Amino acid sequence: MTTPRHIAPLIAALISLGAFATMSAPAWTQTPAPPAQPAAPSAAPAAQPPPSSPPVSTMPGMPGHAAAPAAQGTNQPAPGTRMPSPPGAYVYIGWPQDGTVVRSTKVKVWFGTRGFGVAPAGTFVPNTGHHHLLIDTDLPPLDQPIPNDKHHLHFGGGQTETVIELTPGKHTLQLLMADGNHVPHEPPLYSKKITIYVRAE
Repeated sequence: MTTPRHIAPLIAALISLGAFATMSAPAWTQTPAPPAQPAAPSAAPAAQPPPSSPPVSTMPGMPGHAAAPAAQGTNQPAPGTRMPSPPGAYVYIGWPQDGTVVRSTKVKVWFGTRGFGVAPAGTFVPNTGHHHLLIDTDLPPLDQPIPNDKHHLHFGGGQTETVIELTPGKHTLQLLMADGNHVPHEPPLYSKKITIYVRAE
């Protein structure tokens, strides 16, 4: 059958269009590639050690730090020996004086030393010691620690005076120095024994 002329160009255009359609689809119409698989999880980080405790300081009073122990000195005598006392040193009772009449049952006692220092109990600094007040008793054994009772008062804080309560009547007082272990020195340092009279008012 003969095709009319005015239809022929249309048929040719349709044929061209069909050929174009058979060509590869453009890139934007292609199926996208599947997404990449996620990477395998990395190994867990190594466990970190717990923070260490703050260092212990030997400086007392620092916040968060341990205080240093009390110093003991380097002159602690060996067992069976005694701390030496310097030549010429002595100890005395400054008040009351021998024969004093005290008109109160509360008696203030003042301690004195010459050529010798006072240090708290537990320390072993050369030429130092602390006071012991003996009341109505004799000297104890001088190579042993001084007893601690109502007749042997210890002043391990380094005190140089005190107030004691005494009954009315006659009393004796005497001082005896000792080292950090409450053992008298070699030679021993002790005061003259004094007698006082207490009058209740």
